[in-house]
Amino acid sequence: MRMRRNATLVFLLGFFAGPLLATGPRAQPPAQAPAQVTARGKIAEINVSGSQKYAREQIAEASGLKIGDMAGREEIQAAADRLAQLGVFSNVRYRFSSKGQDLEIEFQLEDAHTYPLYFDNFPWFSDKEITEAIKKDVPFFDGTAPEQGTVADDILRAMAALLKANDIHGEVEASLMVEPGTDVMVQYYHWNGPTLKTGTIEFTGPGTEFIKQDPGVTQLLRDLIGKPYSRFGVAIFAFEKVRPLFVNRGELRVKIEKPVARFVGDPGKPLPDNVRVTVAVEPGPVYHWGGVTWVGNGAFAAAELDRHLGLTEGMVAAGDRTQEAWENVRAEYLRRGYVDIKLSAEPVFDDAAERVSYRVTVAEGPVYRMGELVLTGLSLTAERRLIEAWKIPKGEIFDGLYFQNFLADARSKKIFGEMVVTYNEVGHWLRTNAEHRVVDVLLDFK
Repeated sequence: MRMRRNATLVFLLGFFAGPLLATGPRAQPPAQAPAQVTARGKIAEINVSGSQKYAREQIAEASGLKIGDMAGREEIQAAADRLAQLGVFSNVRYRFSSKGQDLEIEFQLEDAHTYPLYFDNFPWFSDKEITEAIKKDVPFFDGTAPEQGTVADDILRAMAALLKANDIHGEVEASLMVEPGTDVMVQYYHWNGPTLKTGTIEFTGPGTEFIKQDPGVTQLLRDLIGKPYSRFGVAIFAFEKVRPLFVNRGELRVKIEKPVARFVGDPGKPLPDNVRVTVAVEPGPVYHWGGVTWVGNGAFAAAELDRHLGLTEGMVAAGDRTQEAWENVRAEYLRRGYVDIKLSAEPVFDDAAERVSYRVTVAEGPVYRMGELVLTGLSLTAERRLIEAWKIPKGEIFDGLYFQNFLADARSKKIFGEMVVTYNEVGHWLRTNAEHRVVDVLLDFK
């Protein structure tokens, strides 16, 4: 089984003058070193500092040095290189001193960032079984993996050994990915071998029956059935297509667990090729609207912004309705020339009352006025028609909402009436000049 990694890592190298040396995967020693650096002696002590994850004994063993060994600069440098190449340390430094014929060595380390493991398509085993197999074979494994290095390679080898022991043949790949529904980077493992197909996908948990009645979801589910199984792919589907169904009912804190796959089909086959996927869902309570605390607003008073929301106290805080409320507020700002308007909404949950309120930070930016209308890709006749249709004079407050509607009419060609025009798309760009508070409108007809 061939193993492949799609990752890179740069080791940070430190340097201390005199007897304090630095290593990366392979550090260069100083051009000149004190006499004690070139001396050899018997190792009397190995100390370790800086690591919060690994024990001194574990690190000393990984270095390859032992108490009582004869060593000098070359052997200590090689030991530091071995530690740096593990991948679990972002910085490896060392220093040593001699007392007579005895050497005292200190490795100064910084732990590297490591990532949770995500096993994509290994339905033969539970996550626990895979991690236990890795832990048995990889001493530095703590449930996470570095981006690369010998520990990362050892994890791949341990997974390969587990598959081979179960007569499963193929290739294991690793790469960094963002876990679906989160902003967490994970070390993602995928098996490339004979195709495993998705047999069924079922969502389980109280109040999940309505999923089967949603036409959009059921159609997309049918598109997944019979395709190569990917736990990651099912998780993306659950987050992007199923989660909104609950959020739009006010179940804002719905929890969707990682998909779990089990084999289905003829039990007599040594390696069934269909898997049954289940996704556990915990909908949680229905939250109701608790209002907004506005921060940073100057163009509108808080009461006026509340009116634009279109929401009332105590109504179900449906996700789609809340999103529409933010768009209503944004539209009012755009209408008054605030092209750079940004809203950042942070929910504040009152679980006891099953209410949610929001703290919304408003970054209004300047008010822009109309600059130039620049058109490309049209005939002169069509260009004149478009210019005649544009209703914001140069120097007037720029109405961003009007621009959006104008762009929609241009895309549909409604703006040209009976005139024959030939284009498939309309590229658009608002070129802002914050210093002069002017915005140019550029439309490119292709």
